Amino acid sequence: MSVTAPDPTAAADPASAAQPTSPTASGTFRNPLNTGPDPFVAYANGEYHLTTTQGDSIRMWSSPSLSTLLAADPVTVWTDSDPSRNQHIWAAEFYRFDDRWYMYYTADDGVDDHHRLYVLESEGDDPTGPYHFKSQLEPPNHVDTFAIDPGILQHDGRLYLAYSGINAYQHNGLNIAPMSNPYTVSGNAVALDGAGGCPEVREGPQFLYRNGHTWMTYSTCDTGKPDYQVWMMSLPDGADPLVPGNWTQHDGPIFSRNDAVGVYGPGHHSFFRSPDGTEDWIVYHAKTTSEITYTNRTTRAQKISWNADGSPDFGTPLAQGATQDLPSGDPGSGNYWINDDGRSSGDGTVTYQGTWNSGSGCAAQCFWSDDHWSDQAGNTATFRFTGTRIALLSVRDTGNGIAAISVDGGPEERVDFHGPIRTGETLQYLSPRLPHGEHTLQIRVTGEHNPESGAAFVSVDRAEVYTD
Repeated sequence: MSVTAPDPTAAADPASAAQPTSPTASGTFRNPLNTGPDPFVAYANGEYHLTTTQGDSIRMWSSPSLSTLLAADPVTVWTDSDPSRNQHIWAAEFYRFDDRWYMYYTADDGVDDHHRLYVLESEGDDPTGPYHFKSQLEPPNHVDTFAIDPGILQHDGRLYLAYSGINAYQHNGLNIAPMSNPYTVSGNAVALDGAGGCPEVREGPQFLYRNGHTWMTYSTCDTGKPDYQVWMMSLPDGADPLVPGNWTQHDGPIFSRNDAVGVYGPGHHSFFRSPDGTEDWIVYHAKTTSEITYTNRTTRAQKISWNADGSPDFGTPLAQGATQDLPSGDPGSGNYWINDDGRSSGDGTVTYQGTWNSGSGCAAQCFWSDDHWSDQAGNTATFRFTGTRIALLSVRDTGNGIAAISVDGGPEERVDFHGPIRTGETLQYLSPRLPHGEHTLQIRVTGEHNPESGAAFVSVDRAEVYTD
């Protein structure tokens, strides 16, 4: 059967209200930017550069537009042969000092409590490297102790290492130590007793500088929980950051779950400026499920603003598929979406053969709060689009099965849509790069599923088309 696109101006339910009601231009984008957690973004040399936790290496995605980061191909900028630090590589961040880039990260030997902090130095003035190992970062009073999530504080012309590690308050608590240069800790760490609304952790410290203050934000609660959230302290210019009493605690979380649009556990974040330097943005990971899980943490971004008193206003997390304006100065790319019901913001359609179920039961877990699904072998959904690449995002669930996906009538690739918990707008497939022009992508229901799945359903929700 074929689907006829409904009137996009018709009333939408609250979960879909954040979605666009008119075709998107090249000046917009939709999350996610990446399928990994613990994101860090810097804009340099005309491109956004993104790292997320990959575990066995440090990889970087680069793109001239935020809208095409999901379709960018990663570059591996670091692997390590040293067995004491080549596993569980987490939360890389990179900063430019004196025409070199310094990559800060945490790694261990396979045992979580053996996580330590390290820094790499670039060979030249390029955030993608190459890099060489520079040093371990270890305050004298925290020798050979657990430490994760390094971040760099720049305050009154000096550098400080902020991180999460053992202190008097938490196993993962906030610590700050002085640095004499980007790769040398020069004094003892000082512990900060950050508030957090739950006892587990204070981690991922990040910094904003504005209006005579330094704002330190950090994540609290276990990152597997839906209540993972962001809290904040501030420090006046001229105040010593190594004196705990100089930090003022903000009351309550400043960025937390938004159940109405299906955003859970927003945290472990960083900040970046728009290409023209006029806007501040937060990049963070969050989930589409309220289940306690360390999977499904995807990278998202949105603009922040500033209050009249000079403090940052982070707003509330937006729905993952909400269409947003690109950062000021971002050239855009003309990418667009195709919804499962036939609506599209560009030159795209979807048609179905066979009997497919459809409806809005997935609510906030789906783009426009609806999807199509079938478990009948041989049923097909065919996207027709004009562009160079297409991504498929849809529900992954315990009753999902295996699809066979082909591009332009070529060989089929088997893709398993099953997941141990139900998640929404999950990246199921990213096509190869294609010549610019008209293409088709077909999803065929095989009727098969893996032994852990209870059924063979295949979900069709959103396609994201890239035109560059």
